[in-house]
This record gives sequence, C-alpha cells and structure tokens, in this order.
Amino acid sequence: MLRKILSACSALPLLFPHLAMAASDAELAKIHAEIQQLKQSYESRIQALETRLQQAESTAKAAQSTATKADEKASQVAAAPQPAASSGANAFNPGISLILSGIYSNLSQDPDKYRITGFIPGGEIGPGKRGFSLAESELGIYANIDPNFYGGLNLAMASDNSVSVEEAFIQTIGLSQGFTLKAGRFFSGIGYLNELHAHVWDFADNPLAYQAFLGTQLNQDGVQVKWLAPTDTFLELGAEVGRGANFPGTDRNKNGAGSGALFGHVGGDIGVSHSWRAGLSYLRTRAQSREHEDTDLAGGTVKNIFSGSSKLWIGDFVWKWAPEGNTANTSFKLQGEYFRRQEDGRLTYDTESTARLDSYASSQSGGYLQGVYQFLPRWRVGLRRDQLDTGNVDYGLNNASLARPAYRPAKNSLMFDYNPSEFSRIRLQVAQDKSRQGVTGNQLFLQYQMSLGAHGAHQF
Repeated sequence: MLRKILSACSALPLLFPHLAMAASDAELAKIHAEIQQLKQSYESRIQALETRLQQAESTAKAAQSTATKADEKASQVAAAPQPAASSGANAFNPGISLILSGIYSNLSQDPDKYRITGFIPGGEIGPGKRGFSLAESELGIYANIDPNFYGGLNLAMASDNSVSVEEAFIQTIGLSQGFTLKAGRFFSGIGYLNELHAHVWDFADNPLAYQAFLGTQLNQDGVQVKWLAPTDTFLELGAEVGRGANFPGTDRNKNGAGSGALFGHVGGDIGVSHSWRAGLSYLRTRAQSREHEDTDLAGGTVKNIFSGSSKLWIGDFVWKWAPEGNTANTSFKLQGEYFRRQEDGRLTYDTESTARLDSYASSQSGGYLQGVYQFLPRWRVGLRRDQLDTGNVDYGLNNASLARPAYRPAKNSLMFDYNPSEFSRIRLQVAQDKSRQGVTGNQLFLQYQMSLGAHGAHQF
C-alpha cells in the first residue's frame, strides 16, 4: 500500500504542469473574452458618437443654408418695424423713436388754389404751405407684447398742430407656414411707396399718382394677412379687409368691410450687386356721398357729391445696384409705379343750387418713374417724372355743366440730399409742377429730417 502511495506521489509532479496549463488557458480565454466585450462596447460607443457627430454636422449645414436663404430674403422682405426677441428687464421696454422734420417752401403759385386738373380731389394733396413750417414729424412706439404678439403705434404731427394716428396695430409673431396676421390701423400693403412712412421717401413729397388716386397715402382700419413663401425667390402674397373710410372711399355707417385689397410681390438677387422686386395690387372700395369741389364750364366753383364703386390697380417695380452689395460709397435705385382706376356710380352736380343727379363713370391712369444715385458717401441726387392721364370721364346729363379736359398733368422733380449720418438728412428739392392746366408752378423745398431713439428697418 505504501509503495502505491509513493508511486502516486511521485507522479504528481508530472500532473501539475498539465493542471497549471489548463488553468492558464481558461484564464487567458476569459481575459480574451472580456477584451472582446470591451472592444465591442467601445466600438458601439464610438459608432454612436460618430452618428451623433454626423447628425450635428448635417443640422449645422441645414441651419447655415437656412440662414443664408434668410439673409437673401431679408434684402427683399418689407421690413417696417419688425418684432424682435428680447429678454430680461428690456423685454418690457418698448422701442421709442421720434422723427423731427421741418421744411421751407418757396412756391410760385398759391397753394390754396392747388388742384390736379381732371381728377376728383381727396385727402391731403398739394405742395403744402409757403415759407417755414413743421413738416410731418412722427412719434413711434413698438414692442413685443408677449411670445405671440407684437404691437406698434405711430403718431403724425402736422404744421397746424394737429396729431393723427397713422398706425396703431397688433401683429402675430411666429405663425406657422409663413403667415403673418395684422389688425388695427396700418398702411395698406398695396403698391410700393404706400407702406413707407414719409421720412423714408426719397423726395419731399409723394408722386402725383399717389395724390390723385389715394389722397397721398392709404391707411386701413381692418385686418391684413400676409404669406411668405418658403422659396429661394422672394414671394409674398397678401389680402386686406378694412373700413374703407379714407379716400377714394368714405366712412359709412354699416356692418362689415367697406374695402378690400389683394397684393403680391416677387423679387430676388442677380449676383451680389443687383436686386429687384416687382408687384401687382388691387384695391376695391365704395364711396357714399363723397364730396368735392369742382369748377364748372361757367368758371364757377361748385360742390358735387359722388356715390359708387372705385377699383384701383397698381403695378410696381424696384431695382437696386451697389458694387459687391456695398452701399457705403455708391449705389443706384430705380423705381416706378403705374396706377389705373375705374369709378362708376352717380354724381350730384352743384348740391347747393342745381342738385342735378345723374350717372358718372371714369377710367383714368398715371404713374411715375424715379432714379436716385448715391455718387459719394453721404451724398445723393434724384430725378422723378410724374405723369397722369385724365382718360375717359362721363358725367351723363351733367356733361353740359362740367368740363372733361383732355389734359395730362405732369411734374418734374430734382433733389439733392446730404446725410451726415444714418440718423440725419438735409434735402434740397426743386420742381416744375404742371398739375393744373394752363398753370406752371415752380417749387423749391429745403427740408431736414432727424431720427431720435430706436427705429426699425424699413421696406426693401
């Protein structure tokens, strides 16, 4: 028995290496398995990080592309004071701006006798007063109301110490699908110049076409909706319904809308130095007992009343050039608008005496073309040609008493202005006005405009 035990013990050294080797192989296999698991885990994590990196890069590229397109559109979009994000204490502080404007006018013809031959007058037309006077000064207050709405108020102060509300509106912020809704009182989106405040005009006065067809400028009490298309090319469509109280309409005691308007604008860039915008607008309104003064065939002044419909079409175009898009040194802007109006209804002749009522129909047109050239930093020169066509006018039975002149009112204007900074402007303008048949009015204007406070950007 002892010999067997000794034999077994003598065999143990031969067995141990095999046992040690087996243990070592199992440990190595385990270590290899753990390493493989770690490799798979890290590879999975690295792959996940690479996927996230690719997604982030793709998002960044898309954001950059969107920003680039937005910048391109920004040169086209009408930018009357725009809603702006704000935070902290300033979120409740509105932007307040004050435009101070004064003018000296030297007029060869009495402005109290001003009229545009062949056109029914309305609104505030004419060159204004002689001598020194306060030009239209403006006080504007604009601010975000909350994350959903933006609001604005613009007061106009005239030389006769009167104050009028040009705009008082609320506007939505961030409606989906490119829509914007505005309600209250606002300048209509028709045409090109109509939305612009007076201190942004390139000349001291609005063109004859605006005076003859819109009484200088049309603002609405109503609702406006605009849609900006999600395209590389700027495309804007809009519609309005309003009270229609201002010329060519009149205020009426009725429920519902008194006027409606449709408009569309399209534009884009040509290279880096050129940009353009074109538009088409339509305004329909109705006048009820719209009074005006006229001169009859006997040379007397009579008061007439018109009631009926008024339809106005406007085509507008603007082209801008600046070398490499830099307007600091030199630039040029060419713009023009064409108006065509049809009115149909009934006219009462000489309401204070004859009071003869009969049909009335007219089809009239006109427009302007102007160019403004910045030839040096801060210095500009501009030339504008206004032309109207009295067209066809039928007074019915009142043709025997009222003239239907075949006349084309016209006006030529030349202006120079100096802009010491983006907040100040001094302008000299001379004009030859042939609005009234047989009369030539020579006009000289010297004007200043100064901007105080925060003021938003304006239309393209």
